[in-house]
Amino acid sequence: MTITRRKFLHSASALALAGGILAIAGKSGLALIDEARADSVPMDQLMAPGALPDQVLGSKDAPVTIIEYASMTCPHCANFSKVTYPELKKRYIDTGKVRYIFREFPLDRLAIAGSLLARCAGDGDKFYAMIELLFAQQAQWVVRAPIPHLIDLAKQAGITQQTFDACLANQDMFDKIVKVREQAAKDFKVESTPTLFINGEKVTGDVSIEELEKKIQPLLKS
Repeated sequence: MTITRRKFLHSASALALAGGILAIAGKSGLALIDEARADSVPMDQLMAPGALPDQVLGSKDAPVTIIEYASMTCPHCANFSKVTYPELKKRYIDTGKVRYIFREFPLDRLAIAGSLLARCAGDGDKFYAMIELLFAQQAQWVVRAPIPHLIDLAKQAGITQQTFDACLANQDMFDKIVKVREQAAKDFKVESTPTLFINGEKVTGDVSIEELEKKIQPLLKS
């Protein structure tokens, strides 16, 4: 399936008219979520190379690794990004105690568009700056006509109109983002967003920094 800017605009508008956040399966290429649950996943499985290279923050020698699966259109993910993540970064990532990895788990095509823009913004700090910007402005672009708002946000990140158009038309990247989600659902039993894995232990929902600290602190002492 080839996605063009016109097709994407039509698809995104249709999603909004249909009620917003819709899970995609079947013809879209996204697998249905396996209903089985897992409380933890071995770290060697979680860290095995996937369809896309990980964007990593923090020291590679950090004793704790947190992997977050999130959808760019998920309001709980946006709240986690705005409220919990800054404290997590200040207290644990920037101090070398936690290595943090954000992975895509799009709930709809509009979420894939946000993920595409983040990947097109660049690696490392540029990637995470775009993630934070999209979450901070989520209410502005998760709307009936998202394209003009996404263009404005892309410009703030230094993405030109030409790059923006090419980014949303990047079928290879689109497919790889879908594969990241499919692997998470199939192999790691991710069912909702946000889902975190803290040294392999699965934690779901918009958790507070206090709740995270209860998981992190014992791992720092062990």
